[in-house]
Amino acid sequence: MEARQASSNGRVLVVGSANLDIVGRAPRHPNPGETLIGTQYAEYAGGKGLNQAVAASRAGAPTSFIAALGDDTAGATLRSIAVDSGVDVAHLQTIAGTPTGRALIVVDDDGENTIIVIPGANARCEPSEVTEDSAVVLAQLEIPTPTVAEMFRRAKSKGARTVLNPAPAAALPPDVLRLCDIVIPNEHEVELLGGVDALHAGGVHTVIVTRGADGIEIFEPNRHVALPAFAVTAIDTTGAGDAFCGSLCAALAGGADIDESSRFAMATAAIATTRPGAVPSMPTRDEVIRFIQASAD
Repeated sequence: MEARQASSNGRVLVVGSANLDIVGRAPRHPNPGETLIGTQYAEYAGGKGLNQAVAASRAGAPTSFIAALGDDTAGATLRSIAVDSGVDVAHLQTIAGTPTGRALIVVDDDGENTIIVIPGANARCEPSEVTEDSAVVLAQLEIPTPTVAEMFRRAKSKGARTVLNPAPAAALPPDVLRLCDIVIPNEHEVELLGGVDALHAGGVHTVIVTRGADGIEIFEPNRHVALPAFAVTAIDTTGAGDAFCGSLCAALAGGADIDESSRFAMATAAIATTRPGAVPSMPTRDEVIRFIQASAD
């Protein structure tokens, strides 16, 4: 079962953000007005869109990425990282005179993070083509909502499944909700969106609520499934939700059902929490399969 989850013939098309993540580690998060001395500093490729595209690609799916980058060194770096991760970047947009997006991240000794995102070029991301071989189109909310809506309309016209990771959480117009087959909020975002019942009432078929170390819950009409998380020692949760979303879409594109895909995605996210950074933490398909097999022994 695991091998089928992790292989894919259908394409995953990710439309979303690309950022340079500036990460500082400290014993704890500062209080308002407080200055702390940090312990480590690093810069990583990030942005929810790029993270999820890399996760999908490393999980075995042919993956394309639509995003907007600045005409700066950071943009060139992020493009190169996507290419090195096997992601098709033919539709990446370069916005002249606009900086590439940034994320300012603080990680504490428990591996928990707080993040400030500065959109930059992401705020100007435009819709692009949905190819005939796209099985799943995945988006987030770090780019303009009208771009997400138009990409989902195009996906629907090509018969692709639409998946929304509503982060950062924002009120979604009814016409956008109706275009979403699957919505993946975390336990905080789902409340900001009005709850599972409201999402179902808006036309969403499947809601997957991620709860970190407490696992996930899958809500569908007349069906509710809770899956426990894999036990790991987390050192950095940055990008774990993106690892889940990207790998879940890869598994769906490969023909796995929602429960199988979710289990595969949970294993991917668990591995990601044991490594620093976002893009660097994304495991490969073979690593996930070995992890699942070891967990079952």
